[in-house]
Amino acid sequence: MPLTFAAAQTTSEMTAEEITQAFEKQKTRGLVLVPADGTGTDTATETAAVQPAQTTYSQVDKADQVNIKIKFDFDSASLRDDQKSKLDTLCQVMNAVDVKLFQIVGHTDSSGSASYNENLSLLRAQEVKRHLVNECAVDENRLEAIGLGESAPFDASDPRSDDNRRVEFQALG
Repeated sequence: MPLTFAAAQTTSEMTAEEITQAFEKQKTRGLVLVPADGTGTDTATETAAVQPAQTTYSQVDKADQVNIKIKFDFDSASLRDDQKSKLDTLCQVMNAVDVKLFQIVGHTDSSGSASYNENLSLLRAQEVKRHLVNECAVDENRLEAIGLGESAPFDASDPRSDDNRRVEFQALG
């Protein structure tokens, strides 16, 4: 995969209008949130207050992904100050679009064990969520952080590629 394609899909390269269009296209994919208990009853709403609904990851076509290449220090999930500006345009769009739930999906490259990478990617997605809530006033109930580790690489031909270390955003409805 050419590096220019991967770089073009990051929010540092995407305009607010392009991010909005990507989210609108994602919303029409027909994803359905399923309560953790598997029921479709009103009790699912009560359960969700205690335990968040479990959703699954459905990979979005690369052309429609909203990825941010956030650099973290080695073995750290702390959002560095020099990386926060990459989230500015995304914050504006998230507060402006009519999307009920965004999934923040953390990804890693294949360095390290799969279980370690899954945990690290979740911690990084949670840190980005915290930033969006605290610094951008995005409603916490509109954000769900998940970590996929190395399981869904952006550049499958090079599992250790920097392009695979990213935070992806999906509009779920």
